[in-house]
Amino acid sequence: MKILVFGQGYVGLPLALAACNSGFNVVGIDVNEEKVSKIKSGHSPIEDISNDELKQSLDSGNYAITKEVEYDNTVNILCVCVPTPLGNNHQPDLKVLESAVKDLGQSLKPGMLVIIESTIQPGTTRNVVIPILEKESGLSRDQFLVAYSPERVDPANKKWNINNTPKLVAGLTEEAAQKAKEFYSKFINQVDICDSLEVAETAKLLENSFRLVNISFINELAIFCQKIGIDINDVVKAAASKPYGFMPFYPSVGVGGHCIPVDPIYLASAAKEAGAPTRFIDLADQINLEMPRYFVGRADEILGGLKGKKVLVIGVAYKPNVADVRETPVAALITGLEKSGASVAWHDDLVKTWNNQSSSPVTDQYDLAIIATPHDYIQLSNLGNTPILNTRGSK
Repeated sequence: MKILVFGQGYVGLPLALAACNSGFNVVGIDVNEEKVSKIKSGHSPIEDISNDELKQSLDSGNYAITKEVEYDNTVNILCVCVPTPLGNNHQPDLKVLESAVKDLGQSLKPGMLVIIESTIQPGTTRNVVIPILEKESGLSRDQFLVAYSPERVDPANKKWNINNTPKLVAGLTEEAAQKAKEFYSKFINQVDICDSLEVAETAKLLENSFRLVNISFINELAIFCQKIGIDINDVVKAAASKPYGFMPFYPSVGVGGHCIPVDPIYLASAAKEAGAPTRFIDLADQINLEMPRYFVGRADEILGGLKGKKVLVIGVAYKPNVADVRETPVAALITGLEKSGASVAWHDDLVKTWNNQSSSPVTDQYDLAIIATPHDYIQLSNLGNTPILNTRGSK
């Protein structure tokens, strides 16, 4: 049985290799030529897959990667794991997903199962994806199978991975749902079928809207804690001693990545179309977007003005111990510092190059260091007596 996986990033590559290791013949497809070349040479582009794991799958002959879509009569399942980001207008952008679905639709054959893993608004599988498949293939929706299964990837999480994280699936038909469950059950411990495509789509958005609302709340509380001279982390630790009714969240310069700052906007957009309020999400999004500006103000207070001052921002990825800079709030932090007159350098040897700049070393040659993303490898002792503003605390 051959599986095609569209998109070979943080979601698609682990999925492809997990399927490969379960005995499927897998072809990964990605339009990024540099990524395709890197993977072909045995160099993993993501932290959760080691070079050895990747080489083992390549050497087995059961995994291959290409830029071009390859179909033959042995293809049974097509998984779509392409990005669904926010556009320049801070609204959902489905162009990459629609393009991928058009490509696979042109060679869709009766009986094939298409699984969408990309994050989308409720109703998108039914009202956008399926009509494109019908148009491009010339088939009616009862001639092929469609399922939705939201990805639940948390890069660099040492406890939860693709095998032990429960998986949701839903199908346009019961047969599609069962076929999708059968596929994922080969390498995932728990697979649960949702009542409808829309339930699965909305569940994914709920998961990360919950996180955005709570992180934004903690960030706002951190500002209060700083004003009265206590550390928000001490407060969270104390509250987390309660064994029920509380879940700890922690402060930051703002949320980033492919999920938390994005998914709630997909939910809010769908809610607006339906005429439903999303005041919690709207406020949480506003607080999140304002956090970099808050820390620019803190830096200004510490230095008595930023004009002409040298500032080192430590960590530009959106979370510790990954190299992913998608939707990173550090971009707005650096922009705000520069607009206030500071000379800004950044350090992140996981990211290495970003926005046509390279990572600078951690030294004591700065007026202020701002810890934005604390990777484990960073040696803060190299800062010497440089003042430090830690966005992960509040004192």
